[in-house]
Amino acid sequence: MTDRPERPVEHPLWEQWSAANAARRTAEGPQAERLQKVLATRGWGSRRVCEDLIAAGRVTVNGEVAVLGRRVDPDVDVVEVDGAPVGTKADLVHYLLNKPAGIVTTASDTHGRRTVVGLVPAEPRVYPVGRLDADTEGLLLLTNDGAWANHIAHPSSGVEKEYLATVVGRVSPGALRQLRDGVELDDGVTAPAVVSQPEPGVVRLTIHEGRNRQVRRMCEAVGHPVERLVRVRIGPLRDQRLAPGAWRSLTPDEVIALAQNLKRHP
Repeated sequence: MTDRPERPVEHPLWEQWSAANAARRTAEGPQAERLQKVLATRGWGSRRVCEDLIAAGRVTVNGEVAVLGRRVDPDVDVVEVDGAPVGTKADLVHYLLNKPAGIVTTASDTHGRRTVVGLVPAEPRVYPVGRLDADTEGLLLLTNDGAWANHIAHPSSGVEKEYLATVVGRVSPGALRQLRDGVELDDGVTAPAVVSQPEPGVVRLTIHEGRNRQVRRMCEAVGHPVERLVRVRIGPLRDQRLAPGAWRSLTPDEVIALAQNLKRHP
C-alpha cells in the first residue's frame, strides 16, 4: 500500500483573511502611512495638531492607543479619535440628503418604490444611516463608511435629532410637559425630550433615541396626531438651503463636528 502524501492543513477563511491583513499591517510595508499624515489628510488639522492628538493618547489604532511614529494601512486599520471612527479609506463618502415625502429609506425596495439611494450617485454604493419613514421629510445621512455609520446609529451614541411636527390642534402646556418628561408607548417610556411650540399646531422636538416612528407615536399619545413631520437637524448638522430631493457631501469639518458630538453623548 502506497502512503499518500499528507494534505496541507487549510485554515478557515476568516483565519486566512486575518493572517493576510496582519501581514499587510507591517510597519515597514509600502502601503503603510504615518498616522499623523492620515489624520491630517482627513481634516483633523495640521500634522503638528495631529501629532499632539496622538501624544495626548486620544488616537487609537485597532483598539490600541497609538504612539508617535505609528504607521497605518488606511485600507485595513481602524483609526479612532476620542472613540469615534475616522474614515481613512480614500473612497469613503458622507452625504447629507433632504429626503422628500414618499421616498423609502432603504437601499432597495421589493415593491418598486423610489428609495433614498436612488437620489444620490450610484457609485460608490452607499447606505442610509438610520431611517426616516416614507411620509417623513428632512435630513438623512448616507455613507459607505460602515464603522462611522454604525457608531452614529447605535443607541448609545446619543446623537440628537430635531424635528418640526405639524399636528392636529393647539398643544396644551400639559401635553408639552408630557412630551418633555417622557411618554408611555407600547415599547416603553420615552426618554426626556426638548420640546416647544413655536406657533399653534407646530411642535419642535429634539430626541436622542431612534425608535420606529417615535415622534409620530409620541404626539399621537398626547392627543395630537402628526400631519407633517420634517427632520431639521442631526447632531450639529443643519442645512436650510438644501432643497427637497437634493444632496451634498459633508465637509471634513462637518464629519469631525459630528464625531465630536458623539464624544459629548457617549
